[in-house]
Amino acid sequence: MKHLLKMMDLSTEEITDILNLADQLKYELKHGIAHDHLKGKTLGMIFEKASTRTRVSFETGMYQLGGYPLFLSSGDMQIGRGEPVQDTARVLSRYLDGIMIRTFKQEEVEKLAEYGSIPIINGLTDYCHPCQVLADLLTVREYKNKLEGLKMCYIGDGNNMANSLIVGGLKGGMSVSVACPDGYHPDKTVMDFAKDYSGFKLVSDPKEAAADADVLFTDVWASMGQEDEREKRKIAFKGYQINDDVMSAAHSDAMVMHCLPAHREEEITAKVFEEHAQEIFDEAENRLHAQKAVMVKVMGEK
Repeated sequence: MKHLLKMMDLSTEEITDILNLADQLKYELKHGIAHDHLKGKTLGMIFEKASTRTRVSFETGMYQLGGYPLFLSSGDMQIGRGEPVQDTARVLSRYLDGIMIRTFKQEEVEKLAEYGSIPIINGLTDYCHPCQVLADLLTVREYKNKLEGLKMCYIGDGNNMANSLIVGGLKGGMSVSVACPDGYHPDKTVMDFAKDYSGFKLVSDPKEAAADADVLFTDVWASMGQEDEREKRKIAFKGYQINDDVMSAAHSDAMVMHCLPAHREEEITAKVFEEHAQEIFDEAENRLHAQKAVMVKVMGEK
Protein backbone atom coordinates (compact mmCIF):
# COMPACT_ATOMS: atom_id res chain seq x y z
CA MET A 1 0.00 0.00 0.00
CA LYS A 2 1.79 3.11 -1.24
CA HIS A 3 -0.88 5.82 -0.90
CA LEU A 4 -4.42 6.37 0.38
CA LEU A 5 -6.11 8.38 -2.36
CA LYS A 6 -9.66 6.97 -2.30
CA MET A 7 -11.56 3.96 -0.96
CA MET A 8 -11.87 2.58 -4.49
CA ASP A 9 -8.12 1.91 -4.51
CA LEU A 10 -8.24 -0.37 -1.45
CA SER A 11 -8.97 -4.08 -1.61
CA THR A 12 -11.13 -5.75 1.01
CA GLU A 13 -7.98 -7.33 2.45
CA GLU A 14 -6.24 -3.94 2.71
CA ILE A 15 -9.24 -2.44 4.49
CA THR A 16 -9.26 -5.33 6.96
CA ASP A 17 -5.50 -4.98 7.53
CA ILE A 18 -5.88 -1.26 8.29
CA LEU A 19 -8.73 -1.90 10.73
CA ASN A 20 -6.80 -4.68 12.47
CA LEU A 21 -3.74 -2.46 12.84
CA ALA A 22 -5.93 0.38 14.13
CA ASP A 23 -7.33 -1.99 16.76
CA GLN A 24 -3.80 -2.91 17.80
CA LEU A 25 -2.57 0.69 17.97
CA LYS A 26 -5.65 1.73 19.94
CA TYR A 27 -5.06 -1.08 22.44
CA GLU A 28 -1.40 -0.13 22.80
CA LEU A 29 -2.23 3.53 23.34
CA LYS A 30 -4.84 2.74 26.00
CA HIS A 31 -2.38 0.45 27.82
CA GLY A 32 0.64 2.73 27.59
CA ILE A 33 2.54 0.49 25.18
CA ALA A 34 4.99 2.46 23.03
CA HIS A 35 4.47 2.24 19.27
CA ASP A 36 6.90 4.70 17.72
CA HIS A 37 6.73 3.12 14.26
CA LEU A 38 7.44 6.46 12.55
CA LYS A 39 10.27 7.67 14.76
CA GLY A 40 12.31 10.33 12.99
CA LYS A 41 9.84 10.72 10.12
CA THR A 42 8.03 13.89 9.09
CA LEU A 43 4.48 14.28 7.76
CA GLY A 44 3.58 17.46 5.88
CA MET A 45 -0.08 18.36 6.30
CA ILE A 46 -1.47 20.62 3.55
CA PHE A 47 -4.75 22.32 4.42
CA GLU A 48 -6.68 24.11 1.69
CA LYS A 49 -9.86 23.38 3.67
CA ALA A 50 -10.11 24.19 7.37
CA SER A 51 -10.51 21.36 9.86
CA THR A 52 -10.91 20.39 13.50
CA ARG A 53 -10.80 16.59 13.59
CA THR A 54 -8.45 16.09 10.63
CA ARG A 55 -5.73 18.41 11.86
CA VAL A 56 -5.85 17.41 15.53
CA SER A 57 -6.06 13.67 14.88
CA PHE A 58 -3.24 13.60 12.32
CA GLU A 59 -1.01 15.87 14.39
CA THR A 60 -1.60 13.90 17.57
CA GLY A 61 -1.32 10.56 15.79
CA MET A 62 1.99 11.43 14.16
CA TYR A 63 3.36 12.56 17.52
CA GLN A 64 2.22 9.32 19.19
CA LEU A 65 3.94 7.32 16.44
CA GLY A 66 7.22 9.10 17.19
CA GLY A 67 7.20 11.35 14.13
CA TYR A 68 6.88 15.07 13.53
CA PRO A 69 3.76 16.65 11.98
CA LEU A 70 4.24 19.86 10.00
CA PHE A 71 1.16 22.04 9.41
CA LEU A 72 1.19 23.64 5.96
CA SER A 73 -1.54 26.20 5.28
CA SER A 74 -2.16 26.82 1.59
CA GLY A 75 -2.10 30.54 2.42
CA ASP A 76 1.52 30.19 3.50
CA MET A 77 2.65 28.06 0.56
CA GLN A 78 3.41 28.80 -3.07
CA ILE A 79 0.69 26.31 -4.03
CA GLY A 80 -1.73 28.95 -2.75
CA ARG A 81 -0.17 31.48 -5.13
CA GLY A 82 -0.42 29.40 -8.25
CA GLU A 83 2.55 27.03 -8.12
CA PRO A 84 1.56 23.86 -9.99
CA VAL A 85 0.73 20.87 -7.80
CA GLN A 86 3.29 18.76 -9.63
CA ASP A 87 6.08 21.17 -8.68
CA THR A 88 4.98 21.27 -5.05
CA ALA A 89 4.95 17.46 -5.04
CA ARG A 90 8.49 17.19 -6.34
CA VAL A 91 9.85 19.78 -3.91
CA LEU A 92 8.13 18.43 -0.79
CA SER A 93 9.20 14.89 -1.67
CA ARG A 94 12.78 16.00 -1.05
CA TYR A 95 12.00 17.23 2.47
CA LEU A 96 9.25 15.01 3.88
CA ASP A 97 8.45 11.32 4.40
CA GLY A 98 4.75 11.71 3.63
CA ILE A 99 2.01 14.22 2.81
CA MET A 100 -1.56 14.45 4.03
CA ILE A 101 -3.70 16.90 2.06
CA ARG A 102 -7.20 18.22 2.76
CA THR A 103 -8.41 20.07 -0.32
CA PHE A 104 -11.22 20.58 -2.82
CA LYS A 105 -10.28 18.77 -6.02
CA GLN A 106 -9.50 15.05 -6.11
CA GLU A 107 -7.22 15.84 -9.06
CA GLU A 108 -4.79 17.62 -6.71
CA VAL A 109 -4.40 14.51 -4.56
CA GLU A 110 -3.89 12.32 -7.60
CA LYS A 111 -1.28 14.71 -9.03
CA LEU A 112 0.65 14.79 -5.76
CA ALA A 113 0.86 10.99 -5.93
CA GLU A 114 1.77 11.00 -9.63
CA TYR A 115 4.58 13.54 -9.43
CA GLY A 116 5.81 13.03 -5.87
CA SER A 117 7.98 10.18 -4.64
CA ILE A 118 6.56 9.87 -1.12
CA PRO A 119 3.25 8.49 0.25
CA ILE A 120 0.16 10.70 -0.14
CA ILE A 121 -2.86 10.48 2.19
CA ASN A 122 -6.19 12.02 1.21
CA GLY A 123 -7.48 13.90 4.27
CA LEU A 124 -10.63 14.92 2.34
CA THR A 125 -11.65 16.14 -1.10
CA ASP A 126 -15.01 17.08 -2.57
CA TYR A 127 -15.05 13.59 -4.12
CA CYS A 128 -14.21 11.36 -1.16
CA HIS A 129 -13.24 11.09 2.51
CA PRO A 130 -11.43 7.75 2.95
CA CYS A 131 -9.91 8.47 6.37
CA GLN A 132 -13.31 9.21 7.87
CA VAL A 133 -14.86 6.08 6.41
CA LEU A 134 -12.06 3.85 7.69
CA ALA A 135 -12.79 5.30 11.16
CA ASP A 136 -16.50 4.66 10.56
CA LEU A 137 -15.93 1.02 9.63
CA LEU A 138 -13.65 0.61 12.65
CA THR A 139 -16.42 1.92 14.91
CA VAL A 140 -19.12 -0.28 13.41
CA ARG A 141 -16.89 -3.32 13.82
CA GLU A 142 -16.21 -2.42 17.46
CA TYR A 143 -19.92 -2.24 18.25
CA LYS A 144 -21.18 -5.08 16.05
CA ASN A 145 -18.07 -7.33 16.07
CA LYS A 146 -18.27 -7.64 12.28
CA LEU A 147 -19.01 -5.82 9.04
CA GLU A 148 -20.01 -8.63 6.72
CA GLY A 149 -23.74 -9.21 6.57
CA LEU A 150 -24.72 -5.91 8.18
CA LYS A 151 -26.91 -3.31 6.49
CA MET A 152 -25.65 0.27 6.21
CA CYS A 153 -28.05 3.11 5.46
CA TYR A 154 -27.03 6.61 4.38
CA ILE A 155 -29.53 9.48 4.25
CA GLY A 156 -28.78 12.88 2.75
CA ASP A 157 -26.47 14.46 0.21
CA GLY A 158 -24.67 12.18 -2.24
CA ASN A 159 -21.41 13.88 -1.33
CA ASN A 160 -17.87 12.79 -0.51
CA MET A 161 -19.10 10.91 2.57
CA ALA A 162 -21.75 9.05 0.60
CA ASN A 163 -19.21 8.19 -2.11
CA SER A 164 -16.72 6.70 0.35
CA LEU A 165 -19.32 4.99 2.57
CA ILE A 166 -20.83 3.19 -0.41
CA VAL A 167 -17.45 1.87 -1.53
CA GLY A 168 -16.20 1.06 1.97
CA GLY A 169 -19.43 -0.59 3.03
CA LEU A 170 -19.72 -2.78 -0.05
CA LYS A 171 -16.04 -3.78 0.06
CA GLY A 172 -16.50 -4.61 3.73
CA GLY A 173 -19.27 -7.07 2.92
CA MET A 174 -22.18 -4.88 3.98
CA SER A 175 -25.35 -4.17 2.05
CA VAL A 176 -25.76 -0.44 1.46
CA SER A 177 -28.97 1.53 1.02
CA VAL A 178 -28.83 5.23 0.18
CA ALA A 179 -31.61 7.84 0.17
CA CYS A 180 -30.87 11.08 -1.69
CA PRO A 181 -33.14 13.65 -3.36
CA ASP A 182 -33.07 13.98 -7.14
CA GLY A 183 -30.15 16.06 -8.30
CA TYR A 184 -28.00 15.12 -5.31
CA HIS A 185 -27.03 11.54 -6.09
CA PRO A 186 -23.56 10.07 -5.45
CA ASP A 187 -20.83 10.44 -8.09
CA LYS A 188 -21.29 8.47 -11.31
CA THR A 189 -18.03 6.56 -10.81
CA VAL A 190 -19.34 5.33 -7.46
CA MET A 191 -22.72 4.41 -8.90
CA ASP A 192 -20.99 2.44 -11.66
CA PHE A 193 -18.89 0.66 -9.04
CA ALA A 194 -21.96 -0.19 -6.96
CA LYS A 195 -23.78 -1.77 -9.92
CA ASP A 196 -21.65 -4.88 -9.46
CA TYR A 197 -23.04 -5.42 -5.95
CA SER A 198 -26.52 -6.90 -5.46
CA GLY A 199 -26.62 -5.43 -1.95
CA PHE A 200 -26.70 -1.81 -3.13
CA LYS A 201 -29.86 0.24 -3.44
CA LEU A 202 -30.46 3.94 -4.19
CA VAL A 203 -33.92 5.24 -3.26
CA SER A 204 -35.63 8.56 -2.63
CA ASP A 205 -37.49 7.59 0.57
CA PRO A 206 -35.37 7.77 3.76
CA LYS A 207 -37.63 5.34 5.63
CA GLU A 208 -37.32 2.79 2.84
CA ALA A 209 -33.53 3.09 2.97
CA ALA A 210 -33.56 2.67 6.76
CA ALA A 211 -35.65 -0.51 6.73
CA ASP A 212 -33.85 -3.20 8.79
CA ALA A 213 -30.64 -1.14 8.92
CA ASP A 214 -27.94 -1.99 11.45
CA VAL A 215 -26.24 1.39 11.17
CA LEU A 216 -27.48 4.72 9.83
CA PHE A 217 -25.25 7.52 8.56
CA THR A 218 -25.94 11.11 7.62
CA ASP A 219 -24.02 14.32 6.92
CA VAL A 220 -24.72 18.04 6.71
CA TRP A 221 -26.91 19.23 3.87
CA ALA A 222 -24.42 21.92 2.79
CA SER A 223 -20.74 21.00 3.00
CA MET A 224 -17.77 23.35 3.18
CA GLY A 225 -17.67 25.46 0.04
CA GLN A 226 -21.45 25.15 -0.53
CA GLU A 227 -22.51 27.87 1.89
CA ASP A 228 -24.10 29.91 -0.90
CA GLU A 229 -26.42 26.93 -1.64
CA ARG A 230 -27.57 26.60 1.95
CA GLU A 231 -31.14 27.91 1.56
CA LYS A 232 -31.67 26.02 -1.69
CA ARG A 233 -30.44 22.83 -0.07
CA LYS A 234 -32.68 23.26 2.96
CA ILE A 235 -35.64 23.02 0.60
CA ALA A 236 -34.23 20.11 -1.42
CA PHE A 237 -33.33 18.06 1.67
CA LYS A 238 -36.47 18.65 3.69
CA GLY A 239 -37.46 15.25 5.10
CA TYR A 240 -33.98 13.75 4.62
CA GLN A 241 -33.42 13.56 8.34
CA ILE A 242 -32.61 10.83 10.83
CA ASN A 243 -35.43 11.11 13.34
CA ASP A 244 -37.63 8.81 15.45
CA ASP A 245 -39.84 7.93 12.49
CA VAL A 246 -36.86 6.85 10.37
CA MET A 247 -35.31 5.01 13.31
CA SER A 248 -38.53 3.01 13.75
CA ALA A 249 -37.82 1.31 10.41
CA ALA A 250 -34.31 0.22 11.43
CA HIS A 251 -33.35 -2.57 13.81
CA SER A 252 -34.01 -1.72 17.45
CA ASP A 253 -30.27 -1.84 18.23
CA ALA A 254 -29.23 0.17 15.16
CA MET A 255 -26.27 2.51 15.48
CA VAL A 256 -26.30 6.12 14.30
CA MET A 257 -23.14 7.72 12.95
CA HIS A 258 -22.23 11.27 11.93
CA CYS A 259 -18.84 12.51 10.67
CA LEU A 260 -19.43 15.90 12.36
CA PRO A 261 -19.99 18.77 12.61
CA ALA A 262 -23.73 18.11 13.01
CA HIS A 263 -26.54 20.57 12.37
CA ARG A 264 -29.17 19.40 14.82
CA GLU A 265 -32.76 19.56 13.56
CA GLU A 266 -31.55 19.55 9.96
CA GLU A 267 -30.00 16.21 8.93
CA ILE A 268 -30.54 14.71 12.42
CA THR A 269 -32.73 15.57 15.37
CA ALA A 270 -31.13 16.58 18.64
CA LYS A 271 -32.96 13.70 20.33
CA VAL A 272 -31.55 11.00 18.08
CA PHE A 273 -28.09 12.60 18.13
CA GLU A 274 -27.93 12.61 21.93
CA GLU A 275 -29.30 9.07 22.19
CA HIS A 276 -26.39 7.93 19.99
CA ALA A 277 -23.77 10.43 21.13
CA GLN A 278 -21.50 7.71 22.55
CA GLU A 279 -21.29 6.00 19.15
CA ILE A 280 -20.80 9.30 17.33
CA PHE A 281 -17.95 10.46 19.56
CA ASP A 282 -16.34 7.01 19.55
CA GLU A 283 -16.44 7.42 15.77
CA ALA A 284 -14.71 10.80 16.09
CA GLU A 285 -12.03 9.31 18.36
CA ASN A 286 -11.43 6.50 15.90
CA ARG A 287 -10.21 9.01 13.33
CA LEU A 288 -7.02 9.06 15.42
CA HIS A 289 -6.57 5.29 15.49
CA ALA A 290 -7.55 4.59 11.87
CA GLN A 291 -5.29 7.34 10.55
CA LYS A 292 -2.38 6.14 12.63
CA ALA A 293 -2.84 2.75 11.00
CA VAL A 294 -2.87 4.36 7.55
CA MET A 295 0.30 6.34 8.30
CA VAL A 296 2.10 3.21 9.50
CA LYS A 297 0.94 1.28 6.43
CA VAL A 298 2.13 3.85 3.90
CA MET A 299 5.08 5.44 5.71
CA GLY A 300 6.40 2.78 8.04
CA GLU A 301 6.24 -0.58 6.29
CA LYS A 302 9.05 -1.53 3.95
